[in-house]
Amino acid sequence: MTRRRLKPDELELWRKVTEKAERLDTGAAMKQALEVTRVDPPQPRVAPRFETVPKPAFNSQPVITRDVLRPVAERLSQAQVRMDRKAFDQMKRGKLKPEGRIDLHGMTLDHAHPALTRFILSSQASGKRLVLVITGKGKARDEGGPIPVRFGVLRHQVPQWLSMAPLAQAVLQITPANIRHGGTGAYYVYLRKRR
Repeated sequence: MTRRRLKPDELELWRKVTEKAERLDTGAAMKQALEVTRVDPPQPRVAPRFETVPKPAFNSQPVITRDVLRPVAERLSQAQVRMDRKAFDQMKRGKLKPEGRIDLHGMTLDHAHPALTRFILSSQASGKRLVLVITGKGKARDEGGPIPVRFGVLRHQVPQWLSMAPLAQAVLQITPANIRHGGTGAYYVYLRKRR
């Protein structure tokens, strides 16, 4: 960085500033600052009267609170039943025949999502109640890296898509299909009545 010389008008301005400036006494300024910042000792606080809750014992096992880390079949089997209980039990046993089906097996996520959205919304519009969504079981692709890879990307993604807008307003219940309709590689999707 090169320094430049001040111009005559800049020198004149600097002289005017230095004529009016007063030298500071740093010792007095420090004393004044310390007096201003001096604080009275805090008054003792009266603790509110609450029941004391005993602390839980130390547990070395980590607690996983994220629902998405549990296997899909386990999450769906423990989900609350929102449809008629009798129809739900028949559906789980494979006694109800799906009124429509879509096979997403072999599709990429980019193609499967719009196809599923179109299928679910058109099925609800045509008055269907129970449809079958086939995802496939997935292949074992875990190469042993630091981050485990799940079986079946579509198998894990489809329940999430069905629980998000715009499909959530059409879906009443999602459950893994019975073995006669595809087992863990397919889902029963029970649709709401069209309004």
